Amino acid sequence: MATNGPSSRPLGLVTGASSGIGLALANELVDRGYDLAVVAEDAAIERPNLLRDGTAALAIRADLTDPTEVDKVARRVETFGRALDVLAINAGIGAGDRFIDRDISEHLRVVDLNVRSAVQLTGLLLPAMVAHGTGRVLFTSSIAATTPGPYQSTYNASKAFLLSFAEALRKELRDTGVTVTALMPGTTDTAFFERAGIADTKLGQSKKDDPREVARDGIDALFADAK
Repeated sequence: MATNGPSSRPLGLVTGASSGIGLALANELVDRGYDLAVVAEDAAIERPNLLRDGTAALAIRADLTDPTEVDKVARRVETFGRALDVLAINAGIGAGDRFIDRDISEHLRVVDLNVRSAVQLTGLLLPAMVAHGTGRVLFTSSIAATTPGPYQSTYNASKAFLLSFAEALRKELRDTGVTVTALMPGTTDTAFFERAGIADTKLGQSKKDDPREVARDGIDALFADAK
């Protein structure tokens, strides 16, 4: 576990960090010398060898579809006693099939995680970054944000929200020292397709990008950002 004492290392938070793009994002920040807090709903987030070379992190197991759990994450991060240098909002899920053929609770869970929790966690942690006068925010959107998604209606809409939200925040924060970047991956080799129930679809069977390469591109873009 990461300690909460004084540190000269920059501090990052990555959500959805137990696997896939989120884990790869966390490892990219490890390579850049960051202290980390990592968040996910599943128990894998707490395994000791989660990050590259056994690097320690503050592991927070939380269901971000629950607003009280989002508050808990923000409070844990605040125990570091310093503002985040990187906030990576990456956690997300999908719900495949026709909209009317999935229980409405599953669609609302997509909205709760992909949209509401992203807004809530950003709202809780961004002010300290702005007050500090420096920082970087990364939202994992998707190329799916650019088009409506039949059979993935709420997922595509949620990613379109994140893209629009990121672009708006970037404009609002242009004179604060805090930058905002949207990562727009295509189909990537993660557990998303199984969890969304679309592993046996044409999209699910298509060629996929390596999440490590996607994360590297995203972090490179985040750090290359010039205002």
